[in-house]
Amino acid sequence: MSGSVLWLASPVHTKSLAIPSSRWGRRSHCRISSSVSVSVSATLVATAGPRSYESYEEMVYEVVLKQAALTRKERTNRGVLDESVPLSWDLLSDAYERCGEVCEEYAKTFYLGTLLMTPERRKAIWAIYVWCRRTDELVDGPNASHITPTALDRWEKRLDDLFKGRPYDMYDAALSDTISKFPVDIQPFKDMIEGMRLDLKKSRYQNFDELYLYCYYVAGTVGLMSVPVMGIAPDSKASTESVYNAALALGIANQLTNILRDVGEDARRGRIYLPLDELAQAGLTEDDIFAGKVTDKWRNFMKDQIKRTRMFYDAAEQGIFELNPQSRWPVLASSLLYRQILDSIEANDYNNFTKRAYVSKAKKLLSLPVAYAKATLGLKSS
Repeated sequence: MSGSVLWLASPVHTKSLAIPSSRWGRRSHCRISSSVSVSVSATLVATAGPRSYESYEEMVYEVVLKQAALTRKERTNRGVLDESVPLSWDLLSDAYERCGEVCEEYAKTFYLGTLLMTPERRKAIWAIYVWCRRTDELVDGPNASHITPTALDRWEKRLDDLFKGRPYDMYDAALSDTISKFPVDIQPFKDMIEGMRLDLKKSRYQNFDELYLYCYYVAGTVGLMSVPVMGIAPDSKASTESVYNAALALGIANQLTNILRDVGEDARRGRIYLPLDELAQAGLTEDDIFAGKVTDKWRNFMKDQIKRTRMFYDAAEQGIFELNPQSRWPVLASSLLYRQILDSIEANDYNNFTKRAYVSKAKKLLSLPVAYAKATLGLKSS
């Protein structure tokens, strides 16, 4: 179960995206543990040179620091689009328009919020969303059973090419243009592909540290991709690293929500995306997951998992208010809606084996003005 999210516009387990063949003739850790620690000390990365990590959280934090550094400095020495692939304004305009259509189709609430952004930011976010969705569908889409590690290697090579200004199709062209305008780094994109590789070979996670890394790969990465485009408010006094940590926290929260929502569905596919050591501590086994019975042990276990996930959302919210004001609404709207999935799991008496937790259309509509008010007035949750 992979799940890329654009801070919170999740394409997981939705209708598949039909990507037409190339029209150009080419083929195509801000961690919260049981101790509820939401900050990561910069001393973790103070030593220079090769080093080992005590946790995956430390490794992810180094990526966060790198992305923050890119955003802090002016975009200098960045490559330009390769002249061997001339991109006319009309072609790019069409490419971005198609990306917007995909975003509108599969992430309606988020798309609506992007309309408040400046045109350049809006189009760039659409381009990132589409790349993430296409990547996710490699292992979760209709052709997932035919995807091999070699196919993912080819997809990564294609990523390298588009970052060098050699896009394969119109969707790649939009992203290639985006990275020429914003300080977007390739590492989070490569890490997302690594998350797809995990889905091909790993179906159990021994502890939360392993699960955290997976959540970073498939969801936290999107926050790191998006911050340079969404922008940090000019009057923000927050450190750049703290904003990136918040983006990472929101991605982790979203993926944990996906996992808790889809326990039954994943179990039917032979997968368990829950920390096995925490299951054992709760007196539960893999057999209990496959049996799908809601017991008091299961309820208590789920309460702890939901509590941790909400803490990630809380850690993320402060960072949302440090974004460029025009970028806050789509992130807040999506975040508010996705948090309600946790409420739905509770309303279903923690039966995420046979009942699908979802947010009704009425609740979605009611959430939009609330998110808008919070975004424009700077109203943080109490």
